[in-house]
Amino acid sequence: MTFDPATTSIRDFYRHMISCITPRPIAWVSTISPRNVPNLAPFSFFNGVGANPPAVVFSPTNRRDGSPKDTLINVEKSGQFVVNVVSESVAKLMNDTSAEIDYEVSEFELCGLTPIPASRVKPPMVKEAMVQMECELIEIVHVGRGPLAANIVIGRIVMMHVNESVLDANGQIDPDKLATVGRMGGMSYCRTKDRFELERPT
Repeated sequence: MTFDPATTSIRDFYRHMISCITPRPIAWVSTISPRNVPNLAPFSFFNGVGANPPAVVFSPTNRRDGSPKDTLINVEKSGQFVVNVVSESVAKLMNDTSAEIDYEVSEFELCGLTPIPASRVKPPMVKEAMVQMECELIEIVHVGRGPLAANIVIGRIVMMHVNESVLDANGQIDPDKLATVGRMGGMSYCRTKDRFELERPT
């Protein structure tokens, strides 16, 4: 079976994409509005994009009515955000923050999460997250217009915080202790504890 994006509905093609581009790491992004109201939302179009400079990318797609999401509005205005890493222990709370609520209503307060000050950016960090990455905006690339169009946000990591409880004896992040979750299609998530190794060819 083939799917032509020119003849397939946007929503259906989106469903095919999120069902095969898996598992996707989750960026739990905290931002702040011009009136200093914190916002928190998860995005599964997310990854790291190099280490010199250390950078991440995530993509808040437009809403179904074509309007931008609160996170994008705040990043455009402030030029800053924090990526909080989602471990299994906070997966439900992360999902709670995905609800559609009015602009400048804080998900921190609604979902019982604890905002703590970042050291180099204005948006707060999620205390309950085991890793937080403070980021400054490098660029926003708008891909398309209208419903589900992408807005690729590229940010430079200016500070990373790691809870010592997820470190191994060598001071490195232990993936078993961090226990991140991945996004699958529909309402499904996966755990990252089932792993295997392959030696890189020489």
